[in-house]
Amino acid sequence: MKRFSGVIVCTAFLFGIGSSVTAQEKVIFVEDFNGESLDMSVWNYEEGDGCPNLCGWGNNERQIYDRDYVEVKDGKLVITAVKKDGEYYSGKINSKDKFEFKYGEIEVKAKLGTGKGIWPAFWMLGADIEEVSWPASGEIDILEYVGKEPGMVFTSLHTPASHGETINTKKTRIDGIEEGYHTYKAVWTKDYIEFFVDGEQVYRFTPEKYDDEHYPFRKDFYFLINMAVGGNFGGPEVDDSIFPVKYYIDHIKVTQTN
Repeated sequence: MKRFSGVIVCTAFLFGIGSSVTAQEKVIFVEDFNGESLDMSVWNYEEGDGCPNLCGWGNNERQIYDRDYVEVKDGKLVITAVKKDGEYYSGKINSKDKFEFKYGEIEVKAKLGTGKGIWPAFWMLGADIEEVSWPASGEIDILEYVGKEPGMVFTSLHTPASHGETINTKKTRIDGIEEGYHTYKAVWTKDYIEFFVDGEQVYRFTPEKYDDEHYPFRKDFYFLINMAVGGNFGGPEVDDSIFPVKYYIDHIKVTQTN
């Protein structure tokens, strides 16, 4: 096993009954947030309000992202949302140009930030977004939660064929999802993407056609982690009494099987 700045690469053999080796499993990425600060060989900060090119980050969101609201503490990534001097602040990071990959089983263990107006997410964008723009880049939303709809978890995909609209999506009620940590997983292959929460399947997407319009997921993607405030999805109403709100990520793991 080798560790490179937050990345672990190892292999394990999987055996079938009555057969020799049937597959090789490789863990290509592990982030356990066990350091004293964010590993900048893996992560980038996103800051500001998205202006001038993407004001409100394309969703009329109300927060300003600032690295001061991202920390690594007690083996967790902690993103905090606050209201300060009449403005909302929160944190956002991504792995663009530092950790990008194609296909695999993505696992994240997280504890949600909650309250009306809060919108924590763990998601992915195509690494070619600067060349082709969105939604041609594709988007994989492994975890989205909005405080205005307690008990619900959203898993979604955005493609050019859907014109960026949230059509390929599933909303699942999970009792107690706001309590403690839960494990969210996506199995991403060249033919389908399947989503799980705590080991239970919640959604599987298989496209009508395997072209760039319907399945722009046969290329490298990168991670994004953030907690928005308000916006088109988070909702126009924000309960200011909830702040500060914290969103925790315990670990992220990516495994590939050859």
